[in-house]
Amino acid sequence: MKFFVLIGVLVMSSCSETVVKPVPKKEPYEIITHGHKRVDDYYWMRLTDEQKKSKIPDEQTKEVINYIDQENNYTQKSLSHTNSLQKTLFNEIVERIPKDDETVPYLENGYFYYSRYEEGKEYAIYCRKKGSLDAKEQIILDGNELSKGYDYFSVGSRSVSPNNEWLAYGLDTLSRRFYTIYFKNLVTEEILEHSIPNTSGSVAWANDNKTVFYTSKNKVTLLSEKIFRHNLNTSYKKDVLVYKETDNEFYTGVYRSKSGKFIIIWNSSTLVSDYHILNTDNPNGNFISFTPRGEKHEYDIAHYSDKFYIMTNYNAENNRLMETPDDATDISNWKEIISHNQNVHLLDMEIFENYLVLNHRKNGLRGIRVINQTNKNNDILDFGENTYAAFFSTNKEFNTSVLRYSYSSLVTPWSIYDYNMETREKTLLKQDKILGGYNQKNYFSERLYAKSRDGEKIPVSIVYNKNYKSDNPQNLLLYGYGSYGSTIDPYFNSARLSLLDRGFIFAIAHVRGSQIYGRQSYEDGKLFKKKNTFNDFIDAGKFLVSSEYTDQSKLFCSGGSAGGLLIGAVINMEPNLWKGAIAAVPFVDVVTTMLDPSIPLTSNEWDEWGDPRENDYYHYMLSYSPYDQVEEKKYPNLLVTSGFFDSQVQYFEPLKWVAKLREYWQGENRLFLHMEMDAGHGGKSGRFRRYKEVALEYAFLLDIASIKN
Repeated sequence: MKFFVLIGVLVMSSCSETVVKPVPKKEPYEIITHGHKRVDDYYWMRLTDEQKKSKIPDEQTKEVINYIDQENNYTQKSLSHTNSLQKTLFNEIVERIPKDDETVPYLENGYFYYSRYEEGKEYAIYCRKKGSLDAKEQIILDGNELSKGYDYFSVGSRSVSPNNEWLAYGLDTLSRRFYTIYFKNLVTEEILEHSIPNTSGSVAWANDNKTVFYTSKNKVTLLSEKIFRHNLNTSYKKDVLVYKETDNEFYTGVYRSKSGKFIIIWNSSTLVSDYHILNTDNPNGNFISFTPRGEKHEYDIAHYSDKFYIMTNYNAENNRLMETPDDATDISNWKEIISHNQNVHLLDMEIFENYLVLNHRKNGLRGIRVINQTNKNNDILDFGENTYAAFFSTNKEFNTSVLRYSYSSLVTPWSIYDYNMETREKTLLKQDKILGGYNQKNYFSERLYAKSRDGEKIPVSIVYNKNYKSDNPQNLLLYGYGSYGSTIDPYFNSARLSLLDRGFIFAIAHVRGSQIYGRQSYEDGKLFKKKNTFNDFIDAGKFLVSSEYTDQSKLFCSGGSAGGLLIGAVINMEPNLWKGAIAAVPFVDVVTTMLDPSIPLTSNEWDEWGDPRENDYYHYMLSYSPYDQVEEKKYPNLLVTSGFFDSQVQYFEPLKWVAKLREYWQGENRLFLHMEMDAGHGGKSGRFRRYKEVALEYAFLLDIASIKN
C-alpha cells in the first residue's frame, strides 16, 4: 500500500509564505450497524499500540506518521508569523511561576512530607523530615534524576510503609498511564530489583511492612481489573491474585483506610460502586464484600473507630450519610446520620477522631461543613466570594482538630488553609506566588445566569481585567466540559492572565452533564439527554452576546477530552456563532469508538453515552457525533490538539476528524492540528514544557483576534 498526497495550496492572508495544505488519502471502510451503512474514509489511520511502539515501523505506520507530520508542519508553517508571540507568551507564563517553589508540608505517621522544585529543573523533588520541620531533610525521590533519558516522565502515587522504612512509587515513561511500581528502602537508599509492571501506580500496605496490594491493568482496554498481593522479597510473577473484576464496565483499585485498620478494594462504573475489605493485620486473609453490588447504587466509605461512614445515593439522589459497625457492613445494618437534601449535594467527607467534615455543593457552589462528633454542633465555612472553588487538601492525621483545605477563585490564587475546628480560626499557610506584580484588585469575577432554551438556569462564571473592560463587546473565550458528572469549578490559573491582560474575558459555562445543581443536572445531560449539554453551551454563548459582553465576531470557545466533544458538536450545530474554537484531545468519533469494546475504556463508558449496539442509542449518538456530522459548511477557525500516546482519547479520533474536516471545509477560516508525538492525554510532562502548547493555543486565539503582541 503506497501513500500518496494530492497537493493543495493555501495562501494565508496573514503571512507571505505559501503553505501546502495536507490532503489525506481516502480509503473507504464500510461499517454496517442495525442495517445502516457508514463509510469511514479515514479508518486506515488507526494503529495498534504494538505498531506505535515498534522500532521498525510497517507501511501503515509510516503512512500515518507521514500524515501527522504533514499536519504538524502545516500548523507550524501557517502560524510561523506568531512564533515571536508564542515565545513571548511562553516566557510570560513561566516567569509568573516561582522556580524554587515548595509545597506545604503535611504530617503523616511522625514525618513531615513535602515536595519542592529547584530552579532550572522540570520535575519535583520529594522530601520528608522526621518529627519537626527543623529536622534534617531526607530526599526520598528526585524526579529530575529519574527522568533522565525519557521524553515523557510521570511519577504516580507514592506510599510509605507503616514503619516508615519503605517507599513504593509508580513511574510512567510512555504517557499511557501504565505505571511500573518500584520499592526503595528509605534507610539504606537501596531500590529493589523486584519492580511491578503494568499497574495503576499505587499500592496499599499491610501492617507487616512487607506485603502490598496493587492494581493490574488490561493492556488492551487499559481498564484496571485485577488486584494482586505482593511480597517485597519476591518477583511479581509469584504474586497472588486476590480479586478480579469480571464486568468490563468497571474500574477497580485498592487503598489503605485512613484509620489504618483496613485494606479496601473499590469497584466503580458510571452508575455503580462497591467495596471489599480486609484487616491490615491479616494480609493473607480473604477480602469480604462490604455489601452486595446494587443496581445504580453508588457510595463511598470511610472508617472511623469501630464503624464505617457511608455516603450513599441509596434512596437519595444527592446522597445522604449513614453509618454501620465495621463488623456488620451489609446495607441492612446501615443507619442514617444525615438525611437527603434536594438542594444540597454531598460530595466528599473527611473523618477525624472528634470531627466529621463534609464537602457539599449548594446553589452550584462548593461548601465545607464541620460537625462535632461529640455535641453534633455544625459549622459552615464562609469564603467571602460569589464564585470559587474549595476542596479538602491533604489530611493524613486522624487524631487532630485541624482541617486542611485548599481554596481558589477566578481572581484568588490557590491557597492552603488550616482550619482549627475547635476555635474556628483560619490560618493561611500558603498562597501561590504570582511573580511579576499580580494585583488581584485589577481583576473582577462574577457569576451570571443564562437561560437555556428549555427554561433552565445555566450558571456562567466570568473574569476579566478591569483595565480593559469597556461598554463595547470584548473578545471572550467560553470554556465548557459537561460530562461524567464532573463540574468545572472556577479556579485561578496564572497562565490565563496572558489572555486577560490582552483584553480577553474568560468564562466557564456550567452546563448540564455536570452536577452543578446536584445529581439531576448530570442525569439531564447524558444518554438520551446529551444534547442538553450542547444546547446549554450554545445558549450561554448567545446570552453573553445578547448581554454585550462580546459579539459573534469576538466569541471563542474551547474544551478538552469530553469537552472536545462539546466543541465538536457546537461548531457543527452553530458554526456561525463562534469566531474560533480550540478542541483539545477531543472525543469526536463517538459511535465508532463506542461500538468497539477493544478500544481502551469503551466498555466503561456505555452508561455515560449509551451503547450503540442498541438501535435507539445508535441513532441518537449518530445525530450528534462530531465526526459523523461533518458536512460542507463554513466552520469557525479551529485548532485541534492531541497526543500520539493518549490513553483516554485515542490519537486517531482527532486525526480522522481533521482529515474529514479538510475534505468538507468551506471558506477561508483556518484549520490546524497539533499532535505531540511524545505525549498523552495531559500533554507534555514537566513543570514548564507543557506551557508551550498553552502558548500555541493562546497565540492562535490572539492571531484570529488580530492582537499582535
